[in-house]
Amino acid sequence: MYREPKKYEEYAYVLEFLPHGRPGAPRTSHSASGVVQLLGEEYFTLLEASPLPEVEYNIRDRIFVGKGDRAKVGHILGRISYEELYSAGKAELQAAIELVVQNNDTRFIDFINESQSLTPRMHSLELIPGIGKRLMFQILDLRERFPFESYADLKERANLPDPVKLIARRVIKELSEEQKYYIFSRPM
Repeated sequence: MYREPKKYEEYAYVLEFLPHGRPGAPRTSHSASGVVQLLGEEYFTLLEASPLPEVEYNIRDRIFVGKGDRAKVGHILGRISYEELYSAGKAELQAAIELVVQNNDTRFIDFINESQSLTPRMHSLELIPGIGKRLMFQILDLRERFPFESYADLKERANLPDPVKLIARRVIKELSEEQKYYIFSRPM
């Protein structure tokens, strides 16, 4: 029987560092040393990890959280939901997602160039806030003539306000609300 390999985050962005652990949480050996709330770079997974005493955690820092000696966290405590983020983490989420989207432009431009219909009446581009039927057909027509090369190209040719912000809004929607379709993140 074929099993899909587990998808782990290798890199993550620091959303919040709680040096004394979660307020009100029972003190365990893990939580006594604090908690780091993170946003995974590949799957936009929200994570909690135990900090390492010798590492300084700054908001929006990109850190290695994969397996091995290079990891900048003790270990991953687990996935968390959007509701489990503290207020500072929620406030940083939009900026951190925009940072991921901006720094991985090839990945998201490839999505725009290669995305397909989800149903006979709905295209995956329509799930991005700000892209309705008219704009979706325009993007499909433009990419058929010549694929988009960058956010600037997409913005100019399709007259899209800010592709990075629109994609980030979709990711936040996927993280904060239950969705029928997940195009950038994994359901909880």
